[in-house]
Amino acid sequence: MYTVRRWYKTKPGQARKVATLVYKQAAAYRDAGQRSDFRVSYNGYTLPGDQDVVCLEWTDDTLRTPTREGHDLPKEALALGGQVRELTESQRIEFMEMLTPEKFQE
Repeated sequence: MYTVRRWYKTKPGQARKVATLVYKQAAAYRDAGQRSDFRVSYNGYTLPGDQDVVCLEWTDDTLRTPTREGHDLPKEALALGGQVRELTESQRIEFMEMLTPEKFQE
């Protein structure tokens, strides 16, 4: 099982707007059966730390390329992705393997 985090560095003052769009995009993937439940968090300018950032996080049992054969990306998600790109400066993705009891080392 994996935790996946996609981080967005937004244009100044756009974190909440991007978080809203990313939430709707992730919901489109989830509703199409292509993603698990997710959460979206952001920091506009009211908290310490990095500002103008958005984090989308979900879990998945496998890592699969979105360009795999037979995979149809939801049209709504693609349209929302275009809006997100207009409001962001950069993005990155993290993949972390989840620790489960069968993986414990004693």
